[in-house]
Amino acid sequence: MTAPVFVVDAVPGAGTFVLEGPEGRHAVSVKRLQAGEELVLTDGRGRWAECVVREAEGKDRLTVEVTADHDDPAEEPRITVVQALPKGDRGELAVETMTETGVDAIVPWAASRCITQWRGDRGLKALAKWRSTAREAGKQSRRTRFPEVAELMTTKQVAALLATADFAAVLHEDRDHPSGALATAELPAKGSIVLVVGPEGGVSPEELAAFEAAGATPHRLGRSVLRTSTAGTAATALVLGRTGRWG
Repeated sequence: MTAPVFVVDAVPGAGTFVLEGPEGRHAVSVKRLQAGEELVLTDGRGRWAECVVREAEGKDRLTVEVTADHDDPAEEPRITVVQALPKGDRGELAVETMTETGVDAIVPWAASRCITQWRGDRGLKALAKWRSTAREAGKQSRRTRFPEVAELMTTKQVAALLATADFAAVLHEDRDHPSGALATAELPAKGSIVLVVGPEGGVSPEELAAFEAAGATPHRLGRSVLRTSTAGTAATALVLGRTGRWG
């Protein structure tokens, strides 16, 4: 079992460090870490430190000894999933499982056929929830570099993003589409890969045309049609395996 991960604003160097606040409370009162046990402190941006617990105080203070610090570079190719807004709490489910799988960035997309709409305070709260979910899932899956969750994008903004990618694909439900399967597409070893996941009602013809004009190609995942909340996770796993990042 790898050491549990806790998030700090800045990763400390050699010496002692006091973990307190919500993370300290989680370490002391939930994880119940004791002297001699190991843990990891990370800023979620690739920097992290190996630590050993010296003592726990009260309910939310943990004194640790930093034994080594590291800086993990960003992995390549970088994988971004453009996720159309699912209905209900399936958005958080999608963010959670994509984070656990290893996605590097998630872009919420207001597709024309989305049932859910992010407007005003509701949109701000929903985005905050996605970001919180990515952070917690990053900790749970022992990541030191958490995925970035972008601001909500329009179709025009997504098309601009696709135009900058080294490989861009729209996950398409048509098993007979001439572009074929994502499993056989030629993927870059470096650079950026952007995958678009449509809403429950699918990507509209107008959206697909805009994305194709930006350089994206439609690709299917398999013979079955996945839900919008699971397609991004499956596609991320496939790409991680094919590019050697899972190895």
